[in-house]
Formats: sequence, C-alpha cells, structure tokens
Amino acid sequence: PLQQLIEDCATTLKYQVKTGHPHFFNQLSNGLDLISMAGEWLTATANTNMFTYEIAPVFILMETVVLTKMREIIGWSGGDSILAPGGSISNLYAFLAARHKMFPNYKEHGSRGLPGNLAMFTSDQCHYSIKSCAAVCGLGTDHCIVVPSDEHGKMITSELERLILERKAKGDIPFFVNATAGTTVLGAFDDINTIADICEKYNCWMHIDGLLISCNQMSAEYLFMTDKHYDISYDTGDKVIQCGRHNDIFKLWLQWRAKGTEGFEQQQDRLMELVQYQLKRIRAQSDRFHLILEPECVNVSFWYVPKRLRGVPHDARKETELGKICPIIKGRMMQKGSLMVGYQPDDRRPNFFRSIISSAAVNEADVDFM
Repeated sequence: PLQQLIEDCATTLKYQVKTGHPHFFNQLSNGLDLISMAGEWLTATANTNMFTYEIAPVFILMETVVLTKMREIIGWSGGDSILAPGGSISNLYAFLAARHKMFPNYKEHGSRGLPGNLAMFTSDQCHYSIKSCAAVCGLGTDHCIVVPSDEHGKMITSELERLILERKAKGDIPFFVNATAGTTVLGAFDDINTIADICEKYNCWMHIDGLLISCNQMSAEYLFMTDKHYDISYDTGDKVIQCGRHNDIFKLWLQWRAKGTEGFEQQQDRLMELVQYQLKRIRAQSDRFHLILEPECVNVSFWYVPKRLRGVPHDARKETELGKICPIIKGRMMQKGSLMVGYQPDDRRPNFFRSIISSAAVNEADVDFM
C-alpha cells in the first residue's frame, strides 16, 4: 500500500547517513543543494538517456555549453569533454586516451601492437583508481610505478625523472604520468608545471582527457547512423565506454544558473575561511589537538590528544598511541549519530583524523561542535 511505501521511505532515510547535515565532515560531499535536488527530480521525470541528440537534445546541448565554459575557465579554446560517473572512470579515460595517442593500433591488435612494456607513473598519494587502470587495461600493477611524495604529500619531481630514466634503461616505454591536484587524504597539490616539463622531455602523456571519439568509438549502427538529419557530433554515446549515460548535466547546469560563476567562487572562499577558522580553534587548544600539517585545500589532518598524553613529548611512540584512539572516537560518534569525521593512516604516520569542510551548510558553530 502507498502508506506503507511512504513509511518505508521514512525508515530508509532514518537509518541512512545524512551527508547534507552540517556535522558531516567525512568526505568531499557538497551537502544538499535544493536547486540541484530539483534538477535531479526533473532528470528522473524526463527519464532519458545521454547517448544521442535525438533522445536527449536539450540535455546534450546543456552538456556541450557547460563543458565548453569549464574548458574556457582553465584557458582552453578547443578540446572535447564529457561527464563521467566519477573520478575512477575519468582516470580510466585518461589512461585509454594516452595509450591510444601513442599506439593507435592497440585498439585493433591489442598488446601485439606494442613495441615493448608500457610504464605509467603516479605518486604514492594518488587515488587508488590509477593502479586499478593498470590492472583493468592489461598493463599490470607492476608497471604502475609509484613515485615517492614529500612530507606535504606532493610528488617528488626529481624522483619522477629518476624513475622514468630507470624504466627506460630496462627497455620499458614510459607513456603516462598522473599528477594530482588535491590528493584524497592530505589535499596536496603536485608541482604541475615541473611535471609537465618532465612529461614534455620524455614524451609522456600528462593526465588530460582528449581523443574520446577515436579512442572509444565502436559505431553501433542501430544508434549512431551517419545520415541523420542533424549534426551527429552531438551524439555522445560513442565517446564513452558504457554508451548509456545517466543525465548528470541538468543538476550542474541548473545550479550554475542559480549561483553564477561568482556565486561558486564565493562559496569556495567561504569554505576556505571556515578551514582557517578550524585551524585557529585547533591552535588555541594545542594541548588537546595536534595539527599534522598546514592544509592547502579543505582537508585538515590532526590528532586528538587525550589527557594522559598531554604534555608528553611528541615522538613515534606517542603517535602510535594517538593512532589507536582514532577508531575508538569514530566508533563512539557513529553509535551516537552526532558527527562524522574520517580517519586513516598514511606512509609516514599511523591513524589520524582528516576532516573536510565542503558543505555550504557548515558554519562556525558546526566547527566548534566538531
């Protein structure tokens, strides 16, 4: 019955994590934007698919206009873009485009079309999906070379060059370098310009999507006929791996129309101001909190110091104890349902808290609560 279905929906929401709540500091979740939510409702109502202009003309044109504007913002007058289901698929497209650019025959001949073993490079702070690309695309994770990062989480560019030369000496073919602008844990930005110079020097593709049609095109005749009465460049389905694509553009288009470019800028500035406020509060209680490093983004990494460890010199033994406390506190906040803050270890230290301020709903009082 309809009433029972409504109750089922209420129960579902009751036990689901409220990512739009201002006490959710766990991931880069932008909270709840009412305009975007309205866009999601309209998208579901239209219930169409993004593979051809004939089935989704308005949404296809919206995507073209929005992505053209986004390319203009970063200084590109040409190029091609498409919205992917997430960062992992986007990274996969970058890998495929890079391989296709250097070895276009791979698409037909597979590994037989390669003159040797390919090698790709990424920092030890990269998103896990980069290694996944190596596995999924037949390169093998042994050929995904991990470049060390410094204490701030940035790729050490001298190590990148050394490892490229090392692989070339072994007969491998360096072809792809993944630079990260905002790592998942520390929010670090790699030295993009220096990495770009190294890529140019050794003829490596730096992670930028392009060549989507040529790389992924399979020309399914029942969808992508060439004699249609409109410009078939608007049929995006042959640019992507999955063909059928969810309509993600309307939410973004509608939100951008509501906020404007300046509105987005002000929202990001506000988030960075709140991060600075959080740092101020942490420094004011330096006996209770240990700030691990100065953040570059909205990620703040820190330890909570319990009473028994306050005043104790900070060394590896103390860090081990601080790391043991993180899952205990996280368990309590989840059982209580009062707060969500993530924790994790990295290569240099045991568990530490990583809060992220990314929701427009957050204010100073919420930071105080945390």
